[in-house]
Amino acid sequence: MSAGHPELIAAIASEVTASGPIPFARFMELALYHPQFGYYMRSSKPAAERIGKNGDFYTSSDVHPILGQALAKQAEQMDRLLGQPSPFTIAEMGPGKGLLARHILATAQRDYPSLFHRLRYVLIERSPAMREAQCHNLAPWLDQPDFITWIDDLAHIPSNSLTGLFFSNELVDSFPVHRIQMTAQGLEERCVDYQNGRFSECLKPLSSERLAAHLRRIVGSDWAEGYRTEINLHALDWMAHVAQRLARGFVLTIDYGHTAQDLYGPDRKRGTFLCYRQHAVHEDPFLHVGEQDMTTHVDFSSLATAGEDQGLQTTGFTNQMSFLMGLGVEQMLAGMAQNSPESSAAIQLLRPNGMGTTFKVLIQHKAVPNPTLDGLHYQPFFRSALSAQSAA
Repeated sequence: MSAGHPELIAAIASEVTASGPIPFARFMELALYHPQFGYYMRSSKPAAERIGKNGDFYTSSDVHPILGQALAKQAEQMDRLLGQPSPFTIAEMGPGKGLLARHILATAQRDYPSLFHRLRYVLIERSPAMREAQCHNLAPWLDQPDFITWIDDLAHIPSNSLTGLFFSNELVDSFPVHRIQMTAQGLEERCVDYQNGRFSECLKPLSSERLAAHLRRIVGSDWAEGYRTEINLHALDWMAHVAQRLARGFVLTIDYGHTAQDLYGPDRKRGTFLCYRQHAVHEDPFLHVGEQDMTTHVDFSSLATAGEDQGLQTTGFTNQMSFLMGLGVEQMLAGMAQNSPESSAAIQLLRPNGMGTTFKVLIQHKAVPNPTLDGLHYQPFFRSALSAQSAA
């Protein structure tokens, strides 16, 4: 029998039984975001049991406040480039427990009072459990009218209405993905079936022409039979919706991922799909259905292109270590006691071959002429690599 949350398993099994095998993207959507039983959506599972020391995985904001401090500094520079509008809106998408928002607001209140007094902070969150944790962590500012607001999704923001910054940290990696495999017959899609009380995978023709068209743009000429990868069409729709709602300002996306050339290269023949449960990592999506996180690495080339198609311009692309260095992280570290637990935690966000280089930062802009940002002072990638749409 497939293990996991019983009601969720029953709901997914019912859909498969009624319609036949479903694309893995649909299975992942239900496992993570089913409105009642999904991993992120159940109000009976506190946020602390998902994220952090006692949860299934860490985010950067769980490690140290230094990322939020750097983001506040970058937002202040963006504010000046926009002419210090009133309000300057920060819209955070997928804000987790609200720790990053807390670190940004505390830093802005302390160091950038002009920005803080014009700031409006919007959290885009549909999970009741996550909202509860965010309210707890943002309690110091909740008595200020209209300063912090929550919305369920981007649809609640009118088109071309927001001036300021859209940003996300470790959001896109958890969007549902299509899983693809090269076979002797060509590219096929890995789908999910349910028989004899178990979920299993099967190969089917590609589920949509849109998926086929995207694969034609990125498929590598050296994908051998058995090559597997993931395609995140949901991320492209998300980026388009973000771009459409931004009037003037910036979009900043932090996540683990790669350019298309790296992500779809021959050395990643097993793809990047992983599951996280109690800080253990494995590749079986059917082991703890609804009780584990599921993620894949982000295709930043396709994200940049999706934004450009909707009027965004690519400001720059870097890694987390370079982003933090450009914003003065060395000075921030200098204020900490050497070899202290605090400094050791902060250094985790900078570590080469760890969070410092695995995490990337994509910044895009709209209606801002030729912006120069401190967080992009160091860019260890050629722009042509980001814009490449083929692994060939």
